[in-house]
Amino acid sequence: MAKLLGLFRHAKSDWGDGAQRDFDRGLNERGIKGAAVMGDHIRAHGVEWDRLIGSPAVRVVDTLKGAVPEMPAIYDERLYLASSDTILEVAQAHAGEGDDEAHSILLSGHNPGMQEVVLDLVSPSHENDLFREAVVKFPTATFAVLECDIESWAKLKPRCAKLIHFARPRDLDPDLGPGA
Repeated sequence: MAKLLGLFRHAKSDWGDGAQRDFDRGLNERGIKGAAVMGDHIRAHGVEWDRLIGSPAVRVVDTLKGAVPEMPAIYDERLYLASSDTILEVAQAHAGEGDDEAHSILLSGHNPGMQEVVLDLVSPSHENDLFREAVVKFPTATFAVLECDIESWAKLKPRCAKLIHFARPRDLDPDLGPGA
């Protein structure tokens, strides 16, 4: 049985305080609205996520609280500005084993790592229109789902997946599009 890997990039962050550390930046108004819109979409999409794992950066925590407050999250420091390799390691580390192994994992973090996961996991034979959209840009608050052709998260490796869902805030609410 295939595994599902969800990727949810944090919503638009607040750059208002130039003295604030990057890690401590929260969401701006557009980000708060985008997180709520995407949370509704994630719930409507119909996947019951077994694990939610996020970066502990304030903008990710705020995104998850605004989008999916009903889902308990595991925060892993390794996801802060993580590379694709580190993101995959974190997924494997929290996947569980045997009867406790997750079928579906939703990760929330930062770019470029989120986009790199898509580029690394999708096999060339499964490149589709959704993949081509993700290659161009993986904007803030984007939600993507990869179907991984693996029986165990321990087997997660490049080119084992196909992108089966890709949604950006602007796809759901034109007020959240570029220049809005």
